[in-house]
Amino acid sequence: MSLLTAKAKLDKNGFLDLAVDPTLDLVAEINRLKKEKNAVILAHYYQDSEIQDIADYIGDSLGLSQQAAKTKADIIVFAGVHFMAETAKMLSPTKKVLLPDLKAGCSLADSCPPALFKKFKEKYPDHIVVSYINCTAELKTLTDICCTSTNAVAIIESIPKDQPIIFAPDKNLGAYLIKKTGRNMVLWNGACMVHEIFSYERIIKLRNRHPNAKFIAHPECEAHILDMADYIGSTTGLLKYTMNDSATEYIVATEAGILHQMQKSSPHKTFIPAPPENNCACNDCPHMKLNTLEKLYLCMEYELPEIILPDWVIEQGRASIDRMMVVSEKAGLVAA
Repeated sequence: MSLLTAKAKLDKNGFLDLAVDPTLDLVAEINRLKKEKNAVILAHYYQDSEIQDIADYIGDSLGLSQQAAKTKADIIVFAGVHFMAETAKMLSPTKKVLLPDLKAGCSLADSCPPALFKKFKEKYPDHIVVSYINCTAELKTLTDICCTSTNAVAIIESIPKDQPIIFAPDKNLGAYLIKKTGRNMVLWNGACMVHEIFSYERIIKLRNRHPNAKFIAHPECEAHILDMADYIGSTTGLLKYTMNDSATEYIVATEAGILHQMQKSSPHKTFIPAPPENNCACNDCPHMKLNTLEKLYLCMEYELPEIILPDWVIEQGRASIDRMMVVSEKAGLVAA
């Protein structure tokens, strides 16, 4: 549902088609633009380390949008993916929200087209819809209440047991919630490409080579991967676990970008990315990695691409987030 401010400087792929002087000190220039334009830079944990290191805030998607909403910045630059920038716009409708590369999408969000989901929802008129925050702005308008991987169990348990539920868009997180809560929910058949490629056999072999390592995983992983995890949690939850736990080795089943913050927070510990089923770097999200320092600089210099949402999308989509926050606060949770 995002609209793009029409400017000739954008190429067909959604980013500024301009060459950057290779001698330019990009870090210095980005810091200069940040001050001149009263901008705040948000970086998701899955961004490249050089982008994380220049950001004002690093974290999970909703937490970043909440941080930006509290600032007095005029411009929010979201180094993440499209749905995250949309959420930031919902929570800060008067601020200008920029995304370095408009093609930075999300396989999970894209797996649930709103038009198809609307027809799916019509088959279950007595069900309410709980959607994972990792979905498009338009899908949030079809959602009764959002959830994050941190508060998902609390959200499901807040709903009366006789109330049937549709859970979207992540079938793996949905299956995990069914197991945790005992609720028999209808699941939309969506998934994250990164969290579906971890190899059970290779993880077993890796654990045999590192018998003292703990295996930690994000709940977007498939059930057979989660079944052997020592700890399951959100990206922020995984980071906090490695900081507070006594082990010194961890095998991590989520996007490998988080290992940068884990290593910075616990330099004396060893972090090993869980291996995928093939030999490519598939536990790197290709969408997240579309953002670069060069694109971040151009985005801030020209204030493009900009995320613009219709008022009705902001109003209806935000309502599902607000309902989630009420439940989270009652449960004493931070909705990261």
